[in-house]
Amino acid sequence: MTAYVLIDNGQLALAAMLILINLILSIVLQLRLEKQLWIASVRMTVQLLLVGYILKWIFTLQSPLLVLAVTLVMALLAGQSAIARTKRSYRGMFWNSFVSIFASSALMIGAIVTGIIRVEPWYNPQYIIPMLGMILGNALTGTSLALDRFTEDLTVRRDQIESLLAIGATRWEAAQQTIQEAVRTGMIPTINQMMVMGTVSLPGMMTGQIIAGANPTDAVRYQIVLILRSRQEPDLPRSELCY
Repeated sequence: MTAYVLIDNGQLALAAMLILINLILSIVLQLRLEKQLWIASVRMTVQLLLVGYILKWIFTLQSPLLVLAVTLVMALLAGQSAIARTKRSYRGMFWNSFVSIFASSALMIGAIVTGIIRVEPWYNPQYIIPMLGMILGNALTGTSLALDRFTEDLTVRRDQIESLLAIGATRWEAAQQTIQEAVRTGMIPTINQMMVMGTVSLPGMMTGQIIAGANPTDAVRYQIVLILRSRQEPDLPRSELCY
């Protein structure tokens, strides 16, 4: 007997009807977001349903190679998403973003499953994939904000930075202020989220575990581990920027 309430297709369709409220508001207020809302809703639903079936298959196989392949695909998509909404770009930006996100997330998830939670076996997809998804989500958000601020500030301060380089300053010395502001921008949303977590908002993983029947205190412990291990400073890719 399941410890949670199952949602059938009819209930899922009923919940999907709630998007009509947003569509009506868009029409009444002339926001012109009807098409975007419709596409986003359909895409989200299809993606999540596909992921559900895929994860069910992966959980059954318990293959380390398959788990590693899935994590690589997730990191690739995160790297692409991190640069998708930046106003400016430079050569090699995607690969810099991917390597930064993948390396930091792999380090975090490795420390969690082998050093803290000590999952057996270490490649257990029930633990790795959901936790990695949360870590990647935090990493791509911070990286995206930091990159956008970084490239924009470099453009605005181009003359000043080039003058500093011309008189012998290193790249770090010339761009130190820009880097500091970019990292600060990337960390602000996660800091704000941590400040209200547990009072204003309840995190997704904790809520999911509680709904599934887990002891609330145990769910909180998992959430704290993930939050503290995934709130690393956003990585700014080191590359030759093209102005």
